[in-house]
Amino acid sequence: MIKALENAIEKVKNLPEDQQRYAAHILEQIASTDEVYRLTDEERRLVREGLADLDAGRIVSDSDMDAFWRRHRA
Repeated sequence: MIKALENAIEKVKNLPEDQQRYAAHILEQIASTDEVYRLTDEERRLVREGLADLDAGRIVSDSDMDAFWRRHRA
């Protein structure tokens, strides 16, 4: 195992359980295929748009995001 992956796993061990589950899900997806995911043109456009918003300071506060997730969690 490469050191970068070992370091990432150590960090994940300290996350809350729901984030650990998400990390495990993502790793399972990566491990289940030999293909590298390629963004669509639309996804690339959305990523660029999001980065431009970030650069312009158009972000949502952590407390606003926490409130959003509390309202919308199943």
